[in-house]
Amino acid sequence: MTVQGHCDPRFARVREVFDTSFAGGEELGAAFAVYLGGEPVVDLWGGVADRHTGRAWERDTPVLTYSCTKAVTATALLMLAERGLVDVAAPVAEVWPEFAAHGKQDVTVEQVLSHQSGLPAIDEEVPVEEFEDHPAIAARLAGQAPIWEPGTAHGYHALTYGFLAGEIVRRVTGRSTGEVVAEEIAGPRGLDLWLGAPDDVAARAARLSAGERAGSTGGMATPPPPPGEGTPLEQLARAVLDKTSLMNRALGNPNPNKLKGGGNHPVILRTGWPAMGLVATARGLAGFYRDLIAGEILKHDTLRDAMRRRAHGPDRVLIIDSSFGLGYMRSSMNFLTPRRAADTAFGHTGLGGSLGLGDPDHGLAMAYTMNRMTTAGPGVLRAYRLASAVYDSLD
Repeated sequence: MTVQGHCDPRFARVREVFDTSFAGGEELGAAFAVYLGGEPVVDLWGGVADRHTGRAWERDTPVLTYSCTKAVTATALLMLAERGLVDVAAPVAEVWPEFAAHGKQDVTVEQVLSHQSGLPAIDEEVPVEEFEDHPAIAARLAGQAPIWEPGTAHGYHALTYGFLAGEIVRRVTGRSTGEVVAEEIAGPRGLDLWLGAPDDVAARAARLSAGERAGSTGGMATPPPPPGEGTPLEQLARAVLDKTSLMNRALGNPNPNKLKGGGNHPVILRTGWPAMGLVATARGLAGFYRDLIAGEILKHDTLRDAMRRRAHGPDRVLIIDSSFGLGYMRSSMNFLTPRRAADTAFGHTGLGGSLGLGDPDHGLAMAYTMNRMTTAGPGVLRAYRLASAVYDSLD
């Protein structure tokens, strides 16, 4: 595949790594963008946006970035907190009274943003008819009891995070998170990112394709150990294969795969679920982090506080260690960063391999987008290898 774009000579190693991923068959189509000190130093793309038609990946090809969305949603909510419209330390029920049901009256906005609210899964299956009715899905969560005592543990709220945070945004603004993002983050800055893609954007978006999946063939020579035993990675492998595990309940309801094409379906692209619905170009997502660390979206003090780790250690949903500030991932097994970035980088990964990352100490902002989904094998490290090459190039 021919890789196109610009790469500052100082970052030649980054292009080598990007080229290698294509040469090794790990990529179908992908893009990678980096800003250093607010200036573009890497803007690369290549491959095909649609393997069925052979449509090429262009400079402005957007794609669904899954959970990279969460950092953008968190930022929208933190903007409102800066204006005094919501208090992060206060109970959610202050702005959403119905949420207080079943002992949730003391659950704080901070606990929601840091995956500590105990609501990682929706008890009842969400029907397709509700996929575009975010308040209806949020009402289901308001009517549930927490799975664990809020604040005593953390676990990745893969999909519910967005409906919880999104309903808080709606209650204090009367607007959806997607509308806030369009009107106050993406639009004014000309960023190519949409939480709810317009028809023309959805039409030119790259189509996601399946890659190697963790657990698809078992991945082990021997069966996984019994429940509660084995290493975290062995327990993770077992959870992936167990349809009833908390992990699969959290990741699979509402289930995009109820629609033909899953994440490629127009409903998923246009509804903009605030946990996984962001459609963006690599340049647009990197530009978001560029402006964020520059203090143009949030005040520097707000960002620094949001980066502060609120939860760290074994994840009740993902099993392996994870770490969260207010909506932003911090360095952990679930957010791999180069060693020199372990204490300075924040951002969010997305299912299949996408990445958005900011580092105010090093003046770096970067994003990697792709359409070959993978959760296993060498392909799972594509973004990490690119990020490592960026940091190595700083020398």
